[in-house]
Amino acid sequence: MRRHPRPRSSAGPGMAAAAEGVPESHREEPVRDDAAVETAEEAKEPAEADISELCRDMFSKMATYLTGELTATSEDYKLLENMNKLTSLKYLEMKDIAVNISRNLKDLNQKYAGLQPYLDQINVIEEQVAALEQAAYKLDAYSKKLEAKYKKLEKR
Repeated sequence: MRRHPRPRSSAGPGMAAAAEGVPESHREEPVRDDAAVETAEEAKEPAEADISELCRDMFSKMATYLTGELTATSEDYKLLENMNKLTSLKYLEMKDIAVNISRNLKDLNQKYAGLQPYLDQINVIEEQVAALEQAAYKLDAYSKKLEAKYKKLEKR
């Protein structure tokens, strides 16, 4: 490990010589700033082994993250595939239903075409009945008039 040199006090060699004439009790000890030294040691660059371990850890975590992302994407695609299969089956069922409806409609149209002559005859008969009914009303009205005239003539 590389150690940073400790900071020297601001008192240079000239100050040490001046302090020699001063009794020891009055001499000031240079102040050491151990906190600054510790901070400087904490700020040092990690050793190569530490960087390698951190890189391995980072790559491991990145691989785990990417694996999770790819797994989620894969699951999404599987879900979409299943949804597409189910939709395809539903459309096939709907196609079968539409084919059956079409077949039944053709059968009904053929039956209606077979009944059409009879329906035309019914319409003709209905028109004839309506005309006959009108004739019966006219005959009834005429017979009432005739009866009224007869009664009138009979009274005379």
